[in-house]
Amino acid sequence: MKMQNAIETKLNEAFDASILLVENESHKHSVPPNSETHFKVTMVSPAFAGQMKVKRHQAVYKLLSEELEMAGGVHALALHLYSPQEWEASGQVAPTSPDCMGGSKADSQLATSGAQNQSGGHS
Repeated sequence: MKMQNAIETKLNEAFDASILLVENESHKHSVPPNSETHFKVTMVSPAFAGQMKVKRHQAVYKLLSEELEMAGGVHALALHLYSPQEWEASGQVAPTSPDCMGGSKADSQLATSGAQNQSGGHS
């Protein structure tokens, strides 16, 4: 939980978030148990009012650059960033993350299944 805690701390300090939810979704991916490599962030902040989504994302990426660039650090970061008005209009629900479509190359059955799906075949 060290990585998740670092992300939460940095986001809490940088944004006056009324809602901050950092979810470790690493268990949904082909990574070792207890990994902290895939995260979903849902954050509501007045700082996002009037700001384009790309600017919001850039601000978070800049803030978390150390975690994103370090070896063994964050591999994937799903961001759902809202102003309070947008959050209210959204029904106060962030989108769910899709299931991982990747797989371990060490698992030949999974790799074969993925190749068939990419070429239009079904398993």
